[in-house]
Amino acid sequence: MNATTLRSAVFLDRDGVLNEDSGYAYRPDQINWIAGAKEAVRFLNKANYYVFVVTNQTGISRNLYTENDVQGLHRWMNAELSVVGARIDDFRYSPYHPDFENETYTNFKNWRKPSPGMILDLIKKWPVDKHQSFLIGDRQSDIEAAEAANIAGFLFNGGDLLSFVEAILASR
Repeated sequence: MNATTLRSAVFLDRDGVLNEDSGYAYRPDQINWIAGAKEAVRFLNKANYYVFVVTNQTGISRNLYTENDVQGLHRWMNAELSVVGARIDDFRYSPYHPDFENETYTNFKNWRKPSPGMILDLIKKWPVDKHQSFLIGDRQSDIEAAEAANIAGFLFNGGDLLSFVEAILASR
């Protein structure tokens, strides 16, 4: 496969889709994986999908944790996934929150879901077949971001993520 070959991608929200949403998680000891999450990522990898994470991380602008904390957590998550033969191809996060505006994060205003900036940035960086790609999120703002990026969006309300992903792929 050369660099210009397009591949489908799955954009996953992090908190509430890959891990339980415990509020402002930034350390490995705060992560409880959703049932079937690691297996879902492996399944998507084996199905030749790019797997991306797109996550609002307003704890950064609230000074609860740093960008380095988020990046470290994402490295740890990929290390945990590698144990089961899975991987996230790339991560995007938005530190921006309108109630905690500062000059550092204003550039990320269009990355905060429901805006599509994170998705569009990944599509620009990677050879993504947008028409066959989709997002899985646990909030309406995730689905709105998918719609704004002109990709399908699926609302995950909990349960086993692998079963959810298998059902989506079976219906496409």
